[in-house]
Parts: sequence; structure tokens; C-alpha cells
Amino acid sequence: MFFELIGTIVAGIATALLVWAINRTLKGRLPSWLVPASAGLAMLIATISSEYSWFNRAQANMPEGFVVAETVEEIRLYRPWTYVKPFVSRFMAVDQATARTHPDHPDQRIVDLIIYGRWARTAKIPALFDCAANARADLVDGVNFGSDGTVLNADWLPMDADAPLLRVACAGT
Repeated sequence: MFFELIGTIVAGIATALLVWAINRTLKGRLPSWLVPASAGLAMLIATISSEYSWFNRAQANMPEGFVVAETVEEIRLYRPWTYVKPFVSRFMAVDQATARTHPDHPDQRIVDLIIYGRWARTAKIPALFDCAANARADLVDGVNFGSDGTVLNADWLPMDADAPLLRVACAGT
């Protein structure tokens, strides 16, 4: 966040200096309001560019084995450009590299769900997916496993069979 703020300020200063230099070369023929207006426009463009490129940058920096399962696009009143093209503000990835199964329950997979958010901390939630029953249970306090791998005290949430999160979590089973 700090580096994006610095980048936005630098874009504004650089553009203002460029317009000022052009105006000086033209011996003051440009209107005086053009320098601050161009700086403001450059800062707005830098902010919008950073907003729309965040998802691609975050996705490129994900560790090996992470697969994006769901994205959340936002439209905001105070960001009128989002009405033309919404931007991705959050997304959920599945860590397939650390997926675990039990030999007695091959249709169930434990995976880590990683939740990324713009201006938010990354969260990691271990979850159990029942790929045959199309259900998910977050592995929170109180969930235990029996000696045969049976899940005890899980709060199962039904999911649609074509839910992207379920498809990505169950890929490879």
C-alpha cells in the first residue's frame, strides 16, 4: 500500500514537471491550470491502473500449487470507472500442493483455502471437501477425526456440484 501511494505521488510529480517543462519551452502559452490538472489526472490514472492490475500481480506471486477458485468483482459509486469494468477486490485460492486424503475416504479432501483481499491480510482456512456429496466443512475447533478417518462434529455446508471452489478443491480425485 505504501509503495502504491509513493508511485501515485511520483506519477503526479513527474507529469506536472513534464507539463511545466513543455509550457516553459512554449514560453508560457499553455494555461496555468494545466500543470496541476495534469498531475491530478496522472495520479488518478496511476491509481486506477494499480487497482486493475492488483489481481494479476497477486496471482503471479502465489506459490506453486495455488489455484484461483473464485473471484469477487466490485462496483463502487465513488469509483465510477468500475461501472464500465468491475475490478477484482478479493479472491480465493486452493492450495492443491498440500491436499490430503484418507485411504478409507478417498472422496474427501483436506485443502487449505487462501483468501486474498485488496488492502486486507491474507487468510488461510483449512477445509474438508466431500467431493461425492458436494459438501464442505471448515476445520475449526471442535472438529475431530475418528481412528478410521471419519470426520466427527463437522458442520457440513452443501455446495452446488458445479461450484468453482468445489471443482478446484476436488480436482485430481
